[in-house]
Amino acid sequence: MHWTYAKAGVDIKKEQSVVKALSSEMRGQAERGLRGFKGFSGLLEVPFEADAQQLLAISTDGVGSKVLVAAELGKWDTIGIDCVAMNVNDIYCVGATPAGFVDYLAMQEPDERVAAEVGKGLAEGAKIAGISVVGGETAILPEVVNGLDLSGTCVGFVRKGSEVSGEKVREGDLVLGLKSSGIHSNGLTLARKVLEAAGLSLSLSYKEAGVERGGELGGERSVGEELLTPTRIYTEVLDLLMRGCEVHGLAHITGGGVLKLRRTLGTELGFEIYEPLEPNEIFRFIQELGSVPDEEMYKTFNMGMGFAVVIPESEEREAVRATGGKIVGAVVEAERGIRVGEVKVV
Repeated sequence: MHWTYAKAGVDIKKEQSVVKALSSEMRGQAERGLRGFKGFSGLLEVPFEADAQQLLAISTDGVGSKVLVAAELGKWDTIGIDCVAMNVNDIYCVGATPAGFVDYLAMQEPDERVAAEVGKGLAEGAKIAGISVVGGETAILPEVVNGLDLSGTCVGFVRKGSEVSGEKVREGDLVLGLKSSGIHSNGLTLARKVLEAAGLSLSLSYKEAGVERGGELGGERSVGEELLTPTRIYTEVLDLLMRGCEVHGLAHITGGGVLKLRRTLGTELGFEIYEPLEPNEIFRFIQELGSVPDEEMYKTFNMGMGFAVVIPESEEREAVRATGGKIVGAVVEAERGIRVGEVKVV
């Protein structure tokens, strides 16, 4: 037998077709990139002000086991939004403005249809975030990847001296909560295990799963479709907030739940969430189905608050007006840890 790369599991022609299918859904996504440039990496024009040095912000993340939900439902057109969101939201946490994005799609075997659907989501996410997808990489890895994995990297810029490090956070500062769209891209492993243990398929509607109380989980929408609701991209509200308010800390509430608030602190302080946002119905469903303790829910999921901003008390009115968010708590002394109502998370 004469071995070839294709016989070993990687067909270069098919891989090129996958790349073409992926990129075809992202035409026009290089407005901020160097036009006509086709190299081994994307290029961006660096914003420059004669009187200010710009700092480069870089974030990398993926969508995790959310791809397994997409695979079970055969629905791939939204996880690209999640991929962009996970990175863009992180860029904002240092006070930077996102500028460009590159994706990394690894597949067990080439599938043009799936790649095209993923590309649609990436393009939509970039549109919402107001950035360009300036490049990426597609890899066919039959011995490494089981199915598909999707991740990306985002770069942004912030004027030196304007970065948000958490050093200004003080006891008495307020915590502004911004609503999530759902489970986002974290805690899917726990959610899937709870459903699996209950013998429920992701393709079941909530009615079929025995949910009768209505609310957000009504109609024929399946449990899996609810889990696939794209991660909210906070570009519009955060751009307004950063332009008009003093901000002491920013936290993207991802894996680890409210524990992510600790990453906004330059000093050892705690948080009292005395009026939390109402959790999305999907969280109640998971908690009841799996008998998950309150503490574990708040340490795993965003529980309705996908992003949190620490502001001085003087900015309360303007910050709420600009974002449509809600004051959910305040910064307290370290000994009080992090509490959500009566629940001590840590």
